[in-house]
Amino acid sequence: MSRTRVHVARQVSITRKRTVAGRSPRTWLSIRVELVEGRGERRWPRPGRLLAADRNHTFAQLALAVDDAFARWDRSHLHEFQMSDGTRLGTTDPELDNEHVVDDGKARLLRLQPGEKFIYVFDLGDDWTHLCTVGNTALDPIETLGIVPAAPTPYFGWGEIPDQYGRAWDGDDGESQPPPDPEFLDLPPLRPWWGACICRVAWKGAPRLTTALLEMPRCAIQA
Repeated sequence: MSRTRVHVARQVSITRKRTVAGRSPRTWLSIRVELVEGRGERRWPRPGRLLAADRNHTFAQLALAVDDAFARWDRSHLHEFQMSDGTRLGTTDPELDNEHVVDDGKARLLRLQPGEKFIYVFDLGDDWTHLCTVGNTALDPIETLGIVPAAPTPYFGWGEIPDQYGRAWDGDDGESQPPPDPEFLDLPPLRPWWGACICRVAWKGAPRLTTALLEMPRCAIQA
């Protein structure tokens, strides 16, 4: 096969990989999402995520991706997008008295412009508010993620993600003190420094065991 034909075949292969279900990389956006406030507290430094999204995705899909990226585990709450022109997108329901809200399950990201800023609010009671900024350049999902995902997908992030109810441990009621730190004592012996007998001789807070200690039988390592 000639060099020209090999080159053409390679270009065709690349084009096929970059175009799935008729979607061109030119239709993909990078959206920066920063958590600004929630539960009456302002977040600083602001944790954030970068999401890859196709313009054909819906705002409802974007909301789901943001909630996934920010570790929301209780989804039984309303959410809403607030655009710079005053448009509100979210869940529509006659019982909610929100006839001015556009159905985000039908509205697509086609309306977004490079550099545009808008707000996403999760849980209209605790008011987890995010500033969303559309990137100025198109994103190629193959180059950035290695795949063409079926829905908006995070590909970069930073910062500590707070629990949506402010809980620091299982059973946190907002009043009691945290339980004492067992270090590694309460863990099953699935790693060399986990479990009761290993942790009593390991350095406090650091799973650094000597080679000799690691070579000893577990039953020989006792308090």
